[in-house]
Amino acid sequence: MGAPVNIVSEQATPTLEILKNRSDFLRASRAHWVRFPAFSLQGRKRSPDEPRTGIGVGFTCSRKVGNAVARNRAKRRLREVARLTLPQTGRSGWDYVLIGRAGATATADFKQMQLDLAKGLAKLHAKTK
Repeated sequence: MGAPVNIVSEQATPTLEILKNRSDFLRASRAHWVRFPAFSLQGRKRSPDEPRTGIGVGFTCSRKVGNAVARNRAKRRLREVARLTLPQTGRSGWDYVLIGRAGATATADFKQMQLDLAKGLAKLHAKTK
């Protein structure tokens, strides 16, 4: 047997790049918003002079979500929803920020969160046409 073959090409699944700088979060906050019961979604198309390629994604939860354990659980769920949904419905050259909501992100139905993210991405992309 030879080496494993990568069936999915690089172009088929854009890479997810985690947003870490405050300036990236601030730029996304000035862009378009979509709110759902379990989370809020911010998105913006990056300017051509920004160095990143692929899909930028960031996660945040305020203290209103709960203590550190609750915030981390909410962010883990948001990361997994993004990991499963963004490669198919997100666009390269865009930054997205998922914001956890108090009392909802940690307990919301996971499938519904995935559907909400897909709907939210469609709404964001429609707003920028």
